[in-house]
Parts: sequence; structure tokens; C-alpha cells
Amino acid sequence: MKILEERSLLFQIGPIWFDGTIIIMTLLTCILIFSFVFICSRNLQIRPKGKQNVLEYIVDFVRGILSSQLPNKKEVNHYHLLGFTLFLFILVSNEIGLITKIVTPSEISLWKSPTADPIVTLGLAMTVIVFTHYMGIQRFGLKNYFVNSYLKPVSFILPIKLLEEFTNVISLGLRLYGNIFAGEVLLGLIVSLVTSIGWVALPLAVPLEMIWIGFSLFIGAIQAYVFVTLTMVFLSHKIAIDH
Repeated sequence: MKILEERSLLFQIGPIWFDGTIIIMTLLTCILIFSFVFICSRNLQIRPKGKQNVLEYIVDFVRGILSSQLPNKKEVNHYHLLGFTLFLFILVSNEIGLITKIVTPSEISLWKSPTADPIVTLGLAMTVIVFTHYMGIQRFGLKNYFVNSYLKPVSFILPIKLLEEFTNVISLGLRLYGNIFAGEVLLGLIVSLVTSIGWVALPLAVPLEMIWIGFSLFIGAIQAYVFVTLTMVFLSHKIAIDH
């Protein structure tokens, strides 16, 4: 099946191989986010309207996520920019692959969502988990952090808590990857109906494509929300005192 045989644009620097498609799409995602925030934050007014309303709605939405997970308002203010950046990056990364599809005759994909790659999602998951550990150590010191995170409320659950650190990375990363990758694969399968059966399948393929794009947009937004929520849950466990 061609949709599953597509390859990325790979290049090598020294002994290391890089995924050119993912690098290009990640840079494009960052440019789009920067442009969106830059445009919406020009000429800010006390009574917001138009584009400023859109930006402030996202800011308030992310603040609501943090407020429900972090222990107090001070922590919300401290980590709000992290949550806002994560949410926008994952949201755009999830949706950008739905805009179009560019594949060369040699089956090399030049356009896809960065989060449709497990290396990207697992890398994001690893980054936020390491960050939560760093913030916990910075707050309590290494010894007190270890006691608070792994030996409370009872010390015999230490092996389970250590195992949980690995499962958190895997579940956080693969949940995001699986949902976005599956959505793009199914979109490709719908398109393949037309190429394999012919124009006769067009009346069926177009409505299916539109419905699935709408559903995928919804799933992409939900996954951005879930990722940020779980990140803040993990963070709150590391920076709050466990009784």
C-alpha cells in the first residue's frame, strides 16, 4: 500500500542521518506560530477585538488548563508561557499535515505533520518529563526531591514509581503519534480510492475526505489539550509536596 510505503527526505551529516521532511515541517510550524503570535499581538488594546481576541482566548484557555492542575496561582503564572508554547506547537504540528500532501514520484513525502513521526512525539515527551525532574530538583534539592517523589507516601512503591517514569514517556509520546499518524493514513487511503477505482469514486471520496478532515482537526486539538494537561499533571507531582 503506497501510503504506508512513503519515505521521508533523508540526508546525512557525518555519521548521523537526519529526516529532512520533519526538519522542514517543524521549521514551517515554528514560523507559522511566530507569525500568528506576532500579527495578533500588534497594537494591543485595553478592550480587545478581532485578532487580539483570538490570541487572548488561547491564552485564557491554556491558563485554565494550568489552573486545574498546578497547586496555586503563582505556579500558573510561572509556567503559563511553557503551556502556551507547548499547546500552540502541538496544535499546529497536528493540523499542518491536513492542509495538503506532497509526494514525489519516488514515494518521498515532502509534507506531513511533524507529530506523525514517533521520534518527534517521543522527543517531546522525553523533553517535558526531563523538564519536570529538573524543576523538582531545583525546588527541593536532589535528596529531598528523591524522597518527595519516590519514597512518599510509602517507600516500598519505589520500583513502581521508577517504572512509571518510563511508561509516562512512552504513553505521552505514542498517544500523540498514534492519533495523528492514523488520521493522515486514513486520509491517504480515501484519496487512493480515486486513484485506484477512478473518477467514479469521486462522489464518495470527497464527502468522506471532508468529514475525516473535520474529525482529524478535532482530534488534533484534543491531543494538544491532552498533552499539555498531562504535562502539567506530571509537573505538579514534581513541584508539590507529597504528604
